[in-house]
Amino acid sequence: MKPNLIADLMAALAAEPRVRAVQAMVLAGSKGVPAGDLAALCGVSPSTMSFHLSQLREAGLVESRREGRTLHYIANLIALEALGQNVTRGFCPAIATGGAPQDIATLPGGFSMTSNDVTPKNVLFLCTGNSARSQIAEAILNHEGQGRFRAYSAGSFPKDAVHPRALAVLKRDGYPVEGLRPKSWDEFAGPDAPHMDFVFTVCDDAAGETCPIWPGQPMTAHWGVPDPAAFEGSEAATAAVFNDAIRMLYNRIAIFVSLPLSSLDRLSLKKRVDAIGAMARDPAVTTTPDVPA
Repeated sequence: MKPNLIADLMAALAAEPRVRAVQAMVLAGSKGVPAGDLAALCGVSPSTMSFHLSQLREAGLVESRREGRTLHYIANLIALEALGQNVTRGFCPAIATGGAPQDIATLPGGFSMTSNDVTPKNVLFLCTGNSARSQIAEAILNHEGQGRFRAYSAGSFPKDAVHPRALAVLKRDGYPVEGLRPKSWDEFAGPDAPHMDFVFTVCDDAAGETCPIWPGQPMTAHWGVPDPAAFEGSEAATAAVFNDAIRMLYNRIAIFVSLPLSSLDRLSLKKRVDAIGAMARDPAVTTTPDVPA
C-alpha cells in the first residue's frame, strides 16, 4: 500500500466523530447502523454526520446498505485491517511479522514479506475487451505484489490493442507497460497454461459470461469497475474517468496484497476477496444518506 493511500485513509479518520462512528459500525457488524443513530451517538447534527459518512465512504472505509428509506452504514473491515497492517508494517515491522526487523525481506515497490511467503500466487483479471481495466489491474498487481503475485489479464473478445489512455495513466503513475497486450481467455484455459489461484472479473459483462473451466479451481470474485474505454466526452472528462479507474483498481489491489493469505482458510479468504469487490465503485456519485427531518 503506497504511503499516499495510507495517508488518505488516515486523513479520512482524522476527526473524533468519524472514529466513534467507525467503532460503532465495527461493533454492529454486518447489520450496520443508521445514519441518524450514528449522529446521536457521536453528538453531532444529522447533516454533519452525513458529511463525515461521505468522507469515510469516499475513502472506502465505510459501505452502505439500503433498507426501505434508511441507509445502514457498515464498516469495511477489510480496508480497516489492511490500513492497520500497513501502518504496523511501516512503523513497527517486528510486531507486524512476529520477528526482528532484520528478518524482513524488502521487495521493490516497498512491499515486504517474510520467508514464509515464497510461492507466488497467479492472478487473472478478466474483462470482455481486455484493453483497459484488466490491463491496468495486471500492471498494478505485478508491480505492487512483486515476489508474492504474478498477474495476467485476458478477455472473451480481446481488442486489437491496449487502450492508449490506459497505457498513459500507467506510465504516468510509474507502472511498467512492456509486454501488455490483449489476450483471449482461451490462452489460460488449456493444460499448459499457468494454474491460477485467483480469477477476478473487472467488468460486469465478463462477470455474466460463461467462463472457461480454469485448471486448478481458482478462487473467483467480481471486482467491477466502470469502463473508462466506453466513456464519451471531452478530453478532460475522459482523462478523469481513466484516473478514477486506476484509482479504484489500485485501492482494491492494495488491500488484496495486504491480506494474510497464509493464515486464512478458503472460506474466510473468499469472503474477503468478495468484500473487496463490494467496495464503492464511484464515490463521486454516492447517495446522500437519509437523515431525520
